Amino acid sequence: MRFNVLFLLLSLSFLCLALAQVSYDDCCLKYVKNLNHRIQRHAVKYRRQETDGGCNIPAIIFTMKRGRLFCTDPKQGWVIDLMRKIDGKHVTPSREGLNRG
Repeated sequence: MRFNVLFLLLSLSFLCLALAQVSYDDCCLKYVKNLNHRIQRHAVKYRRQETDGGCNIPAIIFTMKRGRLFCTDPKQGWVIDLMRKIDGKHVTPSREGLNRG
């Protein structure tokens, strides 16, 4: 009987520990201060990191052509400019010109 109770308590404690762990795999913990223009040219997309859960800082995460990630401060001017450049590359042409004629 003692063994069963001990086994149950031990199992429950392991379950609680497993559920309490938080994953920090997708969170930026610090910023890259600056990226030179050669590296910025290789940025293909970005995503925003919000401050929720385990992520403590807001960030813009740029993905480069070969998959490398850079975490940047969303308040810096060069970050905003690079986001605009990437957004400009992904704009699709309007279909108005196709309907004429």
